[in-house]
Amino acid sequence: MQERFILQVEDLTVSFDGFKAVDALSFYVEPNECRVIIGPNGAGKTTVLDLICGRTKATAGSVKFHDQELLTMREDQIVNAGVGRKFQTPSVYEDLTVFENLELSYPKGHSVFGALAFKRDAEVRERIEEIAGTIFLGDQLDEKAAFLSHGQKQWLEIGMLLIQDPELLMLDEPVAGMSVAERKKTAELLNRIIQDRSVIVIEHDMGFVADIATRVTVLHQGKTLSEGSMERVQNDPKVVEVYLGH
Repeated sequence: MQERFILQVEDLTVSFDGFKAVDALSFYVEPNECRVIIGPNGAGKTTVLDLICGRTKATAGSVKFHDQELLTMREDQIVNAGVGRKFQTPSVYEDLTVFENLELSYPKGHSVFGALAFKRDAEVRERIEEIAGTIFLGDQLDEKAAFLSHGQKQWLEIGMLLIQDPELLMLDEPVAGMSVAERKKTAELLNRIIQDRSVIVIEHDMGFVADIATRVTVLHQGKTLSEGSMERVQNDPKVVEVYLGH
């Protein structure tokens, strides 16, 4: 039987010098769900991702991925468990080609022995070409990352996560700075990604949110203000007052 939730966040709290940036937050992510977290600046959105991926240590609460408690694990253990994270600014290797960026992220090469034994065999090449096609960079495999557009760099970084095959992918403002056409393609990409994994996205662009979200969580002062479909959240008077007034 398939489990109901891939991620269970319960009473998650973090205090910085007495200020609760995230305050007893609970939410649950299902398999093949795109959960979008929105809210005004300072609502605690990025901090939530930092807590889930182990970058920031929680003061209290629980974050379970399947049945594993992530709050007791190191960042690298969380990645190995199947949680991938992309930050706001793309961090690709500018001097390397698209192919080489994806090859570097290929999971076989990560341990010392894996790196020593790593060969660019047919399986590796096939996987890289498959991911490059998924992220709209199939024709740019030999191009240096430095020459890609901002949007293409964002896609490449998503590809560098996808090649590691995480079950949960977390993206922080993936379409910031993109053209309208790139935003449309990114929505298409995310809708394809959730066919076989779950995604948590932090985003400000409401048109983009409407294109991708399975469920929306609205944060305000570190707490859930509203949750549900995009339509429900948009029509919630509390959200209109707090968020659309900003």
